[in-house]
Amino acid sequence: METLIPDFDGKPENIQKIIDASPEVISHNIETVRRLTPLIRTKAKYDRSLSVLKYIAGQGKTAKSGIMLGLGEVESEIFETINDIYSTGCSILTIGQYLQPGFEYMEPVTYVTPDKFDEYKNAALEIGFKFVESSPLVRSSFHAERHVIRG
Repeated sequence: METLIPDFDGKPENIQKIIDASPEVISHNIETVRRLTPLIRTKAKYDRSLSVLKYIAGQGKTAKSGIMLGLGEVESEIFETINDIYSTGCSILTIGQYLQPGFEYMEPVTYVTPDKFDEYKNAALEIGFKFVESSPLVRSSFHAERHVIRG
């Protein structure tokens, strides 16, 4: 079983309830780079999300996170975010293209090429992630059954 959780306002006792339910993978998405977090994630905080992932991994659970590209981030921010996520002990990463879910949401700023997604995947694997899904149509639950096996 894989669970996708919010940050629970960073409260360890709430995160622990999920851990105690014993899912094989606990996923909490960073979603975007530090600079864009206040614009994209109105309630969530970048560092709080990192602390959630660190808590999960620190309890011996497989932590998973995901980011969307095309929101106006620059390449150095993408690599910084990948490194930040890895530094928490997170072992599974998904990277996908942001697609506008409805007219009331922001439009993509850029569309990332498949070659760039491959580059980000290879960089994440090189620093130590156990499993990385990275392509334009990847979403946080993409091939989740594989993550349970490899996490």
